[in-house]
Amino acid sequence: MSELSLIAAIARALGARGGRVLRGPGDDAAVVRADGAVAVTSVDAMVEGVHFRLDTHSPADVGHKALAAALSDLAAMGARTGEAYVALGLPAGFGEERALDLVHAMEQLAERTGTAIAGGDVVNAPGLQLSVTVAGWADSEDALVYRDGVRPGDVLGVTGDLGGSGAGLLLLERGEREGPLVQRHLRPEPRLDAGQALAAAGASAMIDVSDGIATDARHLAERSGVEIAIDLEAAPLAPGLAEAAAQLGRDPLELAAAAGEDFELLFSAPPEKREALDQAAGVPVTWIGEAREGSGLRLLAAGGRELDVRGYEHS
Repeated sequence: MSELSLIAAIARALGARGGRVLRGPGDDAAVVRADGAVAVTSVDAMVEGVHFRLDTHSPADVGHKALAAALSDLAAMGARTGEAYVALGLPAGFGEERALDLVHAMEQLAERTGTAIAGGDVVNAPGLQLSVTVAGWADSEDALVYRDGVRPGDVLGVTGDLGGSGAGLLLLERGEREGPLVQRHLRPEPRLDAGQALAAAGASAMIDVSDGIATDARHLAERSGVEIAIDLEAAPLAPGLAEAAAQLGRDPLELAAAAGEDFELLFSAPPEKREALDQAAGVPVTWIGEAREGSGLRLLAAGGRELDVRGYEHS
């Protein structure tokens, strides 16, 4: 596989969109017009053997998920999509066909979300590695939502449902390749429209559920200087999660709280804004907690019993 021919093939596979990219792949650097907006930038990496295995994930799955995870960070800020830059590390023998499968899946998600893949790099690596940098946009700093905005008295809501991706991974590791839970893990969809709508409707803080609410709600509490209590009994479980958890010998509430990679949005708001946020989100919202004076996170099960559960922690 020639590096130059692969780069040329990747450039041909990518579409131009958004109107801000003046120079994309093919020059030493991308050139993007800001148009008076503020830029919102996030970097996300995926490494074979750490975040995925190629015996459970196809190259297309890896490409889709790498971009989806990065775009989910923009969703959590309430930003519009913009550009993506991809550094692709390929192991020996990976082959141009599989590399282009990865790129095509990434480009399909980019097209659906209005994202322009504006540049990147291809290098040799001991295993498959992707680093995705996304640049989103907002009209002003005040149009964005941050992690430090939770206030005592706020209520906590979450979009969609939880636990499906974690159960899907466990099923994949048992050899299953089909079903909605498996697809939830392999092909997550970032909540970009919901993130912008929730920001505009008055969410006070927001984070994407990448590491599980047991970790991500703790991030909100620590950044905002409040105590957050989450009622796990109220958590919206993914369809089929209870049955899969029984099959796997796992607690469905623990999967919902700690498995991560659901890429839903966990957010706070003053109680009087609940109805407006319900209507604005465009997806189901479940209210699962509240903030009060204090510090830390409390995860509550039936009868107010407190659980000591942790989500994914980056080492």
